[in-house]
Formats: sequence, C-alpha cells, structure tokens
Amino acid sequence: MAKNPSVLPSTSEKRSYVRQMFTKIAPRYDLMNRLMALGRDQAWRRTVIRLCALPTGGRLLDVATGTGDIAYEAQRQDPTLRAVGIDLTREMLVYGQEKQPAVGPALPFIEGDALALPFADDTFDAACSGFMMRNVVDIRSAFAEQARVVKPGGRVVCLEISLPSTPGFSQLFRLYFFKLVPLIGGLISGQREAYTYLPNSAVPLPRPAALAKTMEAVGLRDVHYRMAMLGTVSIHWGTK
Repeated sequence: MAKNPSVLPSTSEKRSYVRQMFTKIAPRYDLMNRLMALGRDQAWRRTVIRLCALPTGGRLLDVATGTGDIAYEAQRQDPTLRAVGIDLTREMLVYGQEKQPAVGPALPFIEGDALALPFADDTFDAACSGFMMRNVVDIRSAFAEQARVVKPGGRVVCLEISLPSTPGFSQLFRLYFFKLVPLIGGLISGQREAYTYLPNSAVPLPRPAALAKTMEAVGLRDVHYRMAMLGTVSIHWGTK
C-alpha cells in the first residue's frame, strides 16, 4: 500500500501534527491500544522490559512514554527501579499521572522531545520506546539520543509496528489495520483522522533489518530484533 499523502504530514509539520493528534486521543489512548493490539500490547511491553536487562534498582528512561505503561510495568516488576517517562504531549502525561499507584514511589513524568533528551550523557541503565519511531522526524537522531543518555554497557530497546509480507495474511492485516482501525478509533475516540494517520505512519517506516542498521550506525553493538504477532510487531535491542 502506497503512502497516503492526505493523512501524513510533511516533515516540517510532523512534530506539531503528532503533538496535536496525541492531545486529542489521550482520553481513549489506553483503551484503543488494548483493542488495536488485541490485548497483546502489555505482553510486548513486558518483553521490552526484560530485554532492557536492568540491574536491580537501576534507572530506566521510557521515551515517548505516553501514559507510562512501560515505565509503570518496570516499576511493578522491580519496586527499587527508578524509571522516568518523557513524552512530547502534555495531555498524555496528565493521564499517565492519574495512573500513579497508591503505594510506592511516584513515577516522574517529563514533557520533552525524543530528539533532544534533557539528560546528561551516561545517565540511565537502559532506554526504551514503544511505537515511537514512526512518529519522529529523524529516526537516527532518536536512536542517537537514547544511546547518548545510556551508560556504557546499557541497552536501547525499541518496540514498533511492522507491516507483514506473508501472502494472504498481509492482505488481511492491511484490511484490519488500514480500514477497521480507523473505523473503530473514530467510534471510540471521535478522532478518525488520528487513527487513519497511525496505520499510514507505518508505511514509510524502515523495515526491521533497516532499523537494526540504523541502531548500529549510531554506535550500538550486538543489535538484534525479533518479530511478534505474525510479523506485525518488531522488537529491537542493542548495547552501548
């Protein structure tokens, strides 16, 4: 399926478009994530945390945290962990703050840009992102920033959508992703345009092997990736 110029903003408009879009869908973001992923997104996030290979009491940066699902799950698994969530969209962080557990340390949320992380070099034991790369203007710079703030020996982990190529299933998935998801998203969130953009944003995203090469290009080593959900999701990881 070719890129649809009517729903994908230009490079110069993308940052502003993405921020406004996520502002609009923030109230129904978590619900739509569960529905679009058929309930499997939480398992993928647990895999991301495992691949971060965090030490006990380590520091995790969750980039484009949204409402904080990855960071919260990491802290649930290890209450001594110090996780930080950063996101471009303030409204997403507001909804994330409402999910703070009644007990335990509060999860710090910071409004900021994935291409200019407000942290010193070698700050975190791992950095991760979930479904972010197709929304940034410069994928290489996003990986480079995560690698910069991770300590030597720490990991960068990326969870993303991937368009499957298996004959038959590829056509079925595209029908679901490009037709049903916008319809369901429009009904639930009232923002059909946003849930038309989100599937189409996966079209120009580099294929998993190319994403791995980009990670290597910013200095990460031992880069690997695995596919999930019949090739519709990729999880990449590399070590600084």
